[in-house]
Amino acid sequence: MKFIKFLLVGIFFGIVLVKSEAVSWYRIFEMFKFQSFHMYGIIGSAVVVGIISIWLIKRTRIKSIAGEEIVLPPKDKSIARYLFGGTIFGFGWALAGACPGPMYILFGTGAVTILFVIIGAVLGTFIYGVIMNKLPH
Repeated sequence: MKFIKFLLVGIFFGIVLVKSEAVSWYRIFEMFKFQSFHMYGIIGSAVVVGIISIWLIKRTRIKSIAGEEIVLPPKDKSIARYLFGGTIFGFGWALAGACPGPMYILFGTGAVTILFVIIGAVLGTFIYGVIMNKLPH
């Protein structure tokens, strides 16, 4: 029962993504063909909200629910990690028609074939974990 609030927030987030058509394969296809602003607007507004949130967390020293100060360590600077990782992520997103969060939402809406994509994503994450020490970071 302790995690019910997270379940409810997840369900609400899923409903918002379905109603905004952010999990629609057609909308994602339009985005990758540069035919519609719809998905760019959703992603862009999420980026703006994230930037403002991080700025507020750093500026006001907001504390977590547990009362601890939120510390955001600096990211490692590396062109290869973002270029290759972003390209692989983008190819997967374009091929599957869904990024990681909406994959589970699509399964919840009854698109059972998305299970193949979820299995592939979990397998890919596992393989990355096995070989990550051998990759340039």
